Amino acid sequence: MKRIEVVAALIVDDRGRVLATKRGYGEMKGGWEFPGGKIEPGETAPMALKREIAEELALTIEVGEKLCIVEWDYTDFHMTMHCFWCRVLKGRLSLIEHEAARWLAKDELWSVDWLPADQQVVKNIERIKAISRTSLKK
Repeated sequence: MKRIEVVAALIVDDRGRVLATKRGYGEMKGGWEFPGGKIEPGETAPMALKREIAEELALTIEVGEKLCIVEWDYTDFHMTMHCFWCRVLKGRLSLIEHEAARWLAKDELWSVDWLPADQQVVKNIERIKAISRTSLKK
């Protein structure tokens, strides 16, 4: 089975909400996810995350603590997803590769139809007391 290694950004705003994006392309089009993408050769996970968010959302982010690593088997591939708390440093959110985006408070996380691997991330978020920018501390 093909294996891919990806990163996901848990971008937190000043109100303690996290950004969810709706995929606008590919086999999983229409599913909700935490934005991110594949780690390219020679990149660290934080480098890949900064690049992907700049490419997909036109945002410059700060990458903080890692929340979790999710291992997930899809039909055609196995995915290892490294999930980091992040915050926006500059830029204006632009949906370059996504159909929609929503800022979700902790009690709203299940209001969207998450892709299976991202559901595991939401379960990890549920285990923490509150979403806040203090999660960015390294």
